[in-house]
Amino acid sequence: MTRVFARLGRTVAHHPRLTVVVWLVLTVVGYATAVQGLHGENLFDRVATGSPGVPGAESTRGQQILADERTTGPGVNLVLSGLDPTDPELAEALAPARDDLAAVAGVLSVIDPLQLPGGVTNPAAAPLTAQDGEGFLVVVELEPDLLADEQARALDDVEQRLRAVPDDLRPIAPDVRGVVGAEHLIVDEITEQVEEDLRTGEIVALPIALLIMIVVFGGFLAAAMPMAGALASIAGGLGALLALTYVMDVDASVVNVVTVLGLGLSIDYGLLIVSRFREELHRLVDADGGAGSRRRRGDGPVVAAVERTMATAGRTVVFSAVTVAVSIAGLLVFRPDILRAIGAGGVAVVLVAAATAITLVPALLTMVGRRLVRPGLLTRVPVLRRASDVQVEEGAFSALAGRVQRHPWWVMLGCVALLTLLALPLLRMELRISGLELLPQGTTQREYVSDLEENYPAAASPAVTVVAATSLADATAWAAEVEDLPGVESVDPPAALGAHVVIGVRPDTTDPGGPVAADVVREIRSLDAPFERWVVGQAASQIDFTQALVDRAGLALGIVGAATLLLLFLMTGSVVIPVKALLTNVLSILASLGVLVWVFQDGNLEGLLGFTSTGGIETYVLALVAAFAFGLAMDYEVFLLARVKELHDEGMATDRAVRLGLQRSGRIITSAAAIIVVVFAGFVAGDLVVIKQVGFALAFAVFIDATVVRLLLVPATMTILDRANWWAPRPLRRVYERFAILH
Repeated sequence: MTRVFARLGRTVAHHPRLTVVVWLVLTVVGYATAVQGLHGENLFDRVATGSPGVPGAESTRGQQILADERTTGPGVNLVLSGLDPTDPELAEALAPARDDLAAVAGVLSVIDPLQLPGGVTNPAAAPLTAQDGEGFLVVVELEPDLLADEQARALDDVEQRLRAVPDDLRPIAPDVRGVVGAEHLIVDEITEQVEEDLRTGEIVALPIALLIMIVVFGGFLAAAMPMAGALASIAGGLGALLALTYVMDVDASVVNVVTVLGLGLSIDYGLLIVSRFREELHRLVDADGGAGSRRRRGDGPVVAAVERTMATAGRTVVFSAVTVAVSIAGLLVFRPDILRAIGAGGVAVVLVAAATAITLVPALLTMVGRRLVRPGLLTRVPVLRRASDVQVEEGAFSALAGRVQRHPWWVMLGCVALLTLLALPLLRMELRISGLELLPQGTTQREYVSDLEENYPAAASPAVTVVAATSLADATAWAAEVEDLPGVESVDPPAALGAHVVIGVRPDTTDPGGPVAADVVREIRSLDAPFERWVVGQAASQIDFTQALVDRAGLALGIVGAATLLLLFLMTGSVVIPVKALLTNVLSILASLGVLVWVFQDGNLEGLLGFTSTGGIETYVLALVAAFAFGLAMDYEVFLLARVKELHDEGMATDRAVRLGLQRSGRIITSAAAIIVVVFAGFVAGDLVVIKQVGFALAFAVFIDATVVRLLLVPATMTILDRANWWAPRPLRRVYERFAILH
């Protein structure tokens, strides 16, 4: 294994320019295809936005029936406010707009209360008239069988004409306001918010990450290496996501998640490679007393340093990438498309990040060569010189390890108590699948939906809908039983829809995804019916999604746990260390999820972080954070254990190996963690609540893991276990001797 990576390092060191050119081409192609797209469709044109569904679930089947049976195409609505709908002049002023809309190719109907006999006084006009008496609704529906291009043109024409209606009415109603809303506009607004949050995250994270790396390495040149790998990884990740959109549905939020993961991991891996290269080059240059300094760049000590770096840090990067990929691949066993897309995209970007770290970064290091060991301007600052010194054997981290080793039991118990305390809010976690609530307050489509729910309750969709395969008479009789269920405020009159009947159920709540609505869904599903029926709606989707997680959680945990135990055993030759790593990592993940509940479900820090609580945690965020946080925790576990194992194999006692291993890896772990916290925190600066939740939870998970777990809990437990750390049964020791990954 060591020879394979040394050979790869030697090959890259002898062909650095070719390697860089290949990655430059791949990076340009990745960005170009993601931004420009294939066949005129870029990545953001192809991603989907909507309520995450579960293939085959009851709510998904019901939604599909509704989509198949609908007799109209998509609609566009105009909510008018700030006027008196009883004004007799309004009908005449609105007539030209109504005629223009009806003349648009593909429009099936144009409906507003003013065209009814008697206008808004007609009882049939009530659903279209604002309850506050200061507005009304214009509804435009398209024909159901339009081709995609025809439908897009019709929607654009209708939208533009509706936006001009307030100007038509302003001579009569000077204060009139109009908001155009539609399902496709909601999708567009969420997608645009994803793009904006992605840019915001990069603008916030990249400069700060670069600044941290400059401090860590004492200069810009070394700091630029991991950043170059990060840019290439992002390009590869975006290109991989575009490819995935052709084989599965990819939610828009997946783009942010995969991008931030690629950015963080590639910087992590780049830091490890650059730091080890500088350490090896220092050792080689010091050994020959500076001889060969006039050699051609890429020869002698530089090539040897690259080989040694790849044989050690390169091997660690690949091993770490495999453990992270295995953790994220656990998402592939779940049924929801969004989790499968995140799993596939995450695995792809992890592999790209590892590839850039073991090829592109070493190539750049070869081209730069000895300049990386020359003191830079920043190293003249004492604090920065100390922070960037890779040759220090005793320092802050070894001193910290020494203090921990003097009181290991107290440190271990204190860490476990702290993590348990942080995890306690997890006991009251509520899972949600939110829709428009994810958008920040004040956005156009959120304003539209809020106005619709407040002033046009009859026009707003019921929180729970039952699709029944029966006759209208039988559905009507059964609907009377539904109306008597606890938590049901009213039931809309059943309506025929093709071969099915639709029954709208309105729970006694304003929260379509809250506990009351969820209880109503469960009551309806448990109610006997003499026909097949499907319950749909936000609460129904939440229940089905949560059940899908429960159904496959055991399988996912089993696969990830078994693979992690096997990989760590092949790395360390111990059965104790892998089990300890699993337990400590799980505890740190539970702590981060507990803090997530305290902040986003309970609404603490709403003002500071700029969000409005939806009353719960997004369902798929739970699975995503657990998988990613576990993978990142294993990332730092590997960074530390690789150094400790290397020193232990050289004959050092466990305590000494832990102290020196933490000294040599602690700076990298802390720096990498600081950078990835900044990267994730950058996406908290966006406005989409689901991205805030992911960014915050992962930033906190990395922070708690790199500080409490990696700097305190791991040294304490390894000190307590001492020689038992490396125990394995005799048969397994023979397996390790034959198949060991690191030795």
